Amino acid sequence: MIKVIVKILVVAAALWVATKVVDGIVVSGSTTTETAVTLLAVALIFGIINTLLKPIIKVVGCAFYVVTLGLFALVVNAGLLLLTSWIANQIDLPFEVIGFWAAFWGAIIIGLISWLLDLILGLDD
Repeated sequence: MIKVIVKILVVAAALWVATKVVDGIVVSGSTTTETAVTLLAVALIFGIINTLLKPIIKVVGCAFYVVTLGLFALVVNAGLLLLTSWIANQIDLPFEVIGFWAAFWGAIIIGLISWLLDLILGLDD
């Protein structure tokens, strides 16, 4: 259970970095606390979406992964980030990803930072 909580914190931190680096990924909390809670909620949503949909997408799109040497994963991750933004919008969280390219670059940044923090914290052991 602790590992799951730490993973959510890691993804929330990666989302925060993405909001600072990528134009088009916006968290519009009025206070620092509201922004932090929003990022944690979005990280939880993103984690649930990845857990539920990514394995299905990998099986269905296996040929695309092979033909593109895995680069199709970048498009899938961007789509999952856009889906996360849409769900956040539906439940009135102040988080928005504007456009595919913002989602594409945001997914790359989130993936890299999550991987690096997982490596440092030893979450993938």
